[in-house]
This record gives sequence, structure tokens and C-alpha cells, in this order.
Amino acid sequence: MKKDTVFKTFLTYIFILVFIFLFFMIYKNISLYENNNTSYYTYSTLVNDIKTDNTSNIEYILIQTSEDLYDKGYAIVKFKDGSKKTIPVPSMSSFMNVIHSSENGMQLIETLKPSKPGILSSTYLPIIIVIICIIIVLIIIAQQTKGSSGGGGSRVLSFGKNKAKILTDGQKTASFKDVAGLKEEKHDLEEVVDFLKDPKKYKDIGARIPKGILLVGPPGTGKTLLARAIAGEAGVQFFSISGSDFVEMFVGVGASRVRDMFEEAKKNKPCLIFIDEIDAVGRRRGSGLGGGHDEREQTLNQLLVEMDGFSTNENIIIIAATNRVDILDPALLRPGRFDRQIYVGAPDVKGREEILKVHARTKKLDKDVDLEEVAKTTAGFTGAQLENLLNEAAIISARKNKQSISMEEIRKAFIKVGVGTEKKSRVISQEERAITAYHEAGHAIVTEMLPLMDAVHIISIIPTGGAGGYTMHLPVDKGYFSKNYLLQEIMVLFGGRIAEEIIFDDITTGASSDIERASKIARGMVTKYGMSSLGPIEFIEDEISPTLASSIDEEIKNIIASCYDKAKQILLDNLDYLHSVSNLLLEKEKITGDEFRGIFPENFFPEKKLPTYPEKEGKKCDNIEEDNKDKLNSNVDKENILCDDNVENNDNNL
Repeated sequence: MKKDTVFKTFLTYIFILVFIFLFFMIYKNISLYENNNTSYYTYSTLVNDIKTDNTSNIEYILIQTSEDLYDKGYAIVKFKDGSKKTIPVPSMSSFMNVIHSSENGMQLIETLKPSKPGILSSTYLPIIIVIICIIIVLIIIAQQTKGSSGGGGSRVLSFGKNKAKILTDGQKTASFKDVAGLKEEKHDLEEVVDFLKDPKKYKDIGARIPKGILLVGPPGTGKTLLARAIAGEAGVQFFSISGSDFVEMFVGVGASRVRDMFEEAKKNKPCLIFIDEIDAVGRRRGSGLGGGHDEREQTLNQLLVEMDGFSTNENIIIIAATNRVDILDPALLRPGRFDRQIYVGAPDVKGREEILKVHARTKKLDKDVDLEEVAKTTAGFTGAQLENLLNEAAIISARKNKQSISMEEIRKAFIKVGVGTEKKSRVISQEERAITAYHEAGHAIVTEMLPLMDAVHIISIIPTGGAGGYTMHLPVDKGYFSKNYLLQEIMVLFGGRIAEEIIFDDITTGASSDIERASKIARGMVTKYGMSSLGPIEFIEDEISPTLASSIDEEIKNIIASCYDKAKQILLDNLDYLHSVSNLLLEKEKITGDEFRGIFPENFFPEKKLPTYPEKEGKKCDNIEEDNKDKLNSNVDKENILCDDNVENNDNNL
């Protein structure tokens, strides 16, 4: 029985019991009143009729006093037409005085004995109700205890029981075949699966499998998918829980759930425990408001003990996922707890193509769809974004009543996902269209004139998302950025604002986001990357003096000013082409990169200096370690390094 169904049933029983109790409590009161057509007749009317001897329509009056209510009672008036009316008497002594003062009053009065509470309602009824409540609660608890599984995750009022879910074979919907673009990550996790299937092979050689594996990476890169794949491949019990499931407002509940989860895991070992978003419970200690008595810290302490304390948990492997490894407690990351950290980053071009092929299994694609081209145009996309791209393309195709997805829909989905929805119906003045056209033309020309910038792909002046237009590039996978690249990126960002200034002798608010991004890049160059005259020093904002802060601001200002002047000179030298590009945009509203470059003479733009990648096979150098010791990163595979001349050429191209 599901938890929400049990809870609703429990509330239904409680409601019925309360209703029965209230019914019996007021039964004797409502029994005194009878249905009649004399609702207008009140106590004041009765007193007035007795005082004025206007009692010709009254046959008799029954007086009933109550032992429970001091000096209060009821007057049951029977009229000559056969109807009755029960009237509460607030003061029996005053009412009797009125009767004694009347000539006919005493003749109409008949007195009944005082009413006493029945033995059922006064003694046995409360006892019976209490017994019934206890029986019903015991039945519910017994049913839940009998039907619960996974450590009592569905038991009512079991706050200290863990909420981990045991995935059955039918729920293990993924395997390593469904995980694309993560070859090395899968290799590390396949060792864990192999150990669980054949632990003797590792123990005979003296190997110890990692107790914990931490999957680290940005959102959407496939950390949870990897865990689901392990569940499908391992063939052992798989517990799945979120870090937030441990934390409660009651101190000690989270620690109790951790203990219960590991006790349940020990009964089912070998097994895997997957904790998603572990940063919810594993945050660095000392940062909470409650100090050592903080509920989250109590839970973390218990988790640390269970993972590597006096008691050993053999054949229990913990896999956790987070995108905030920087805030985790150091004790959680040490060897013996999370022995291995696996970084799950954005895939490269080959990985993106593999991911697209996996998600395309359930999509109907046209023959013209080239997933390799899509992979090349989606640099920086994560697995979740690639899945969303194909899904948006499918939605666009279905909206057009098409039977399959073409390359046209994928391109439209790419713009929708990367930039936003185009608002073609938005009414824009000719002046605003002209400003946007020159703004985007400025971005595009500066981009193509700088050799390190990515090629222009699409230019549009159609309002999209929150922007009046956009200039889209075809990015190339980059692992790092050089100083010259960052300077050229700042120049590109100011291209739109400079074009407005040159043509209209005015500036608008349209470049606000460009200025923000350029300032952020320049500040990072000075304070984080050491790319200024202040030297290779990282400056922490809270730890710098006012004098040094002034020097940093001056460096940032100089970088911005220098890039601004260089970008302005580029546009001044190409003013005629700036007019031509903007006129074409005003005519077509959206142009491709080839249409943009067609305006210019052949070989007008400098050749793009894109990074080159060494081949896996090539002529090896004899003295490679000595010749390239200072040039090569220590983590590069020495067998895949080419000769010294090729290394120098590659350095110049980066």
C-alpha cells in the first residue's frame, strides 16, 4: 500500500471516529427539540403570553429542570393544534415567578423529574470510543509493518526510518549501453560492477575496492544516468536516496535514518547505495546556524562513522553525485570514505555524436539529418541539453504535422534552446530595427576580423528571448583560454556598442549584457588568471587593501579601454561593409554566416587560428622526455606525443 493512500485512509478513520463522538455527545441535546411549525415561538413570546393571560392556544406547559445546568431547564409547550415547541429557559426561578403571577399560569404547568445523563453517554460511551480508536490505530500499524519494504520507507509516523528505495529488476531501466560519451567514466565504474560480481578475483591479489565513489560535474552531464546504469549492470541490491531525504526539522532523525539505511544494506550485501545531491547533507561542518547541534551536522557525523568507523561495511559500496564538491566536508572526501572522485564533464564532439545517436533511437529522423554536423555545432552542450535539443525538434515537427524530424527543425530547435523563442509578431519601429541591425553587424565584423574568434554562424535582428537580436557563432571545443583569446572576446562584445556610437552618434541600453560580460572577463584576467601587470597573483576580494583594490580597478579599466579602441578602429576601417551588412539584415532579418561573408571580397578575413590536435599515431621522438620536459603537461600520455617540431607548431596555434 502506498504511503499517500495509507495516510488518506488513516485520516478517514479519524474523521469517522470524531463524527461518532460528536454525534453521541450532542444526541441528548438534539433529542429535546422536535420538528414543528412554531419556530417563531420564543421564550420571550411565551413569557409575554403568560403575563397577558394570552394562553388560549396553549394546552399545557411541561417544565423540565436539568441537574447538569444550574437554574436552567426547558419548557415544552404543547399547542391545541397538536404541535409542540421545546424552549430553553435561561433562569427557571424567574420563569416560575412569572407563572405564579399569572391567573392561568399555574393551571397549564406540569412538572417533570430532572433529567439525568444516561449511563451509556456518561460512562460507557467514552470508554468504547477510546477502545475503538486504539484498535483502529493498531490495525493500521500492523498492516504497514507487514506490507513495508526497503527499511520501512512507507511506514506511517516512522520518522527515524530511512527513505531509501530498493530498485527492483523491473525498475533498473538503464545499462552501460545507454551511457554515451563517457568512456573513461564507465571504465572506472565497470571495475565496481566487476568486483560485486566476482569479489574473489580482487581479494586474491590483495586489492581493496573503493568504499565510496563521488561523481562530480556540472548539472546535466549524466551523473544520475551513470548510477542508473550501475543499477542495471551490477545484479545486486541497489538502494537509491537523495541527500535531502536525510534532513528533517527534528534533531536526530537524519542520523537515525543513516543508521537504519546501513543496517538494511548489511542485510542485503553485496549492495550499492546511491546518494543523489549529497551536498544537501555533506556540507562543510561549522557553516550551520546550530553549531554542533545542527541536525544536518548530526546526520553528517553519523554518515562519516558508517562509511569508515569502527564497524566495517564490507561489500557495501556508496556512490554519490554532486555539482558542488567545493562545499563538501573534507572528512567526507578523504580516502577510506570517498576513495575515488570521477569528474563527469561536458562531452567532446565525438561524445556528443554518440549521445545524439542514443537519444535518436526513439526519434524518427529524415535521411538528411547529419548527427555529426549537429555534434560539431553544439560545443559545450551537456547530455541533458542534447536530449532537450532533439525533443524540441520533435515537438516542432509534430506541430507542423510532419511524420519525421528534418535538419530544418533541428536548426530551429538549436536557436530556441541556445538563444530563445523568436518573437516575429513583436511590433518594432524602423529606428529600433536599424539600431539592432548595426549593433549585430558590428559584432559580426569584429568577430570575423579576429583570428582567434569562432566563425559567425547566424545573424538575426528578430527579437529572441529578452534580446532584440543575436549573432551566433560556431564554437570549437576548448579546454582553456589564452590571454589573447580573452582580449579578442572583449573586443567582440564591444563591437555592437561601438557600431551604435559610430553610426548614430549615440548609445543605447542594448549593450548592457555585453558590458557586464566584458567587465567580468577583464576582472577575471586581473584577479584570478594573473594576466595583468600586477603579476601572476590571485586577489581575493575580501582580503585586498583599498590601495590594491584601486590598482586592480585601474588594470581592469586599461584592459577595457585598450580593447574598446582596437575594436573601434576595426569598424572604422570597414565602415562601408558595416553599412552593407546592416542593409542586408534590414532586408532579410536573418542571414547565415556564408551570406554574411559573401558581402566581403574573397580572402578578406584573416585565417582562423583554430587549435590542432596531434594524431594518436605518429613518429615518436627519441629523446622526448628531455626535449619536451618544459613544454608538456605532466598528465599527457607520453606515447601519444609527437616530435618537438610539431609540439612547437601546436603551441603557436593555441
